[in-house]
Parts: sequence; structure tokens; C-alpha cells
Amino acid sequence: MSNVILIGFMGCGKTTVGLRLSYRLRRTVIDTDKEIEREEKRTISEIFATDGESYFRDRETQSLRKLIDTAANQIISVGGGLPMREENRRLLRELGQVFYLRAEAETIYERLKDDTTRPLLQGENPLTKIKTLLQERDPYYREAADVVITVDGKSFDEILCEIEEKVIE
Repeated sequence: MSNVILIGFMGCGKTTVGLRLSYRLRRTVIDTDKEIEREEKRTISEIFATDGESYFRDRETQSLRKLIDTAANQIISVGGGLPMREENRRLLRELGQVFYLRAEAETIYERLKDDTTRPLLQGENPLTKIKTLLQERDPYYREAADVVITVDGKSFDEILCEIEEKVIE
């Protein structure tokens, strides 16, 4: 399959890069978080609050399984926690070429410090929480990725050019 899959921590730019890349490569874009919200008819925050993180993670896996059967030649942006499950990492590799958009904790904090829609960042000292989660998740992101792209200090154009150079048609 020739899907381009974007993974990485929340706030690394997956959604924006996915949208801009879809224009440049003339492909449709799918955001798994948005698909889950549409199917559930509620936000991720509401899903977390009502059914918990485990339920949401199950929905992510279901979403990937569905894409295996339906997605071809698309840009797919996935939630930050999705690659944590071994099954999901396997499904991602099966689905297409995986790009890890890697950002430092400070970059992510600056982008998300005023965002109240991120359930995992609510509470005291979000920068410390970002650092802890990033340290925990980075090995899984790397394991799932075909290509790692560091996004810190780069414009969207620079990031898009890096991805385009490495996309396998």
C-alpha cells in the first residue's frame, strides 16, 4: 500500500502536516482521532471521561483494522498514543510508510500550553507530564517508524519537503 502515515506525540504537527501534505501529494487525509469522534458522536475528552482510556485505545485499534481494508494512497494521521500497542505498530507498518514527527518536550509544551482539550495534559505541571510521556513513547514511535523527522525549529514547508523526499510511491 502507498499510504503515508504520520505518528508522533500530541502537538508535533501531525494534523497540520497531514492536511498540507494531502494538497501537495493530491491525496485524501484521514485523521483517526477525528474518525473516532465522528463514529462515536462525541469528543475524545468525552470518551475518556465516560468510558476511559482503555476503551478509547480499543477504538484506535479498531480504526486501524478498518483502514487496512479500506485505505489506499492516502495520508493517515493517528493519535499520539496509538503506537503504544504492539498490535497497532504492526498494523501501522502493514498500512503503509510510517513517518514519526519527533518534537522536543519544550516545543510540544509551547504549542499545547493553552489547549484544554487534551485529557492527558490536564493537571499540575504539564511540561513534566509531557517529558515523562515522551520518554515512555519515543521508543515505540521509533519502532513503528520507517522515517524519523525532527520538527523542532522547522517550518511546515521544510517538514513537507523532507517527507516528500522520502515517500515511496
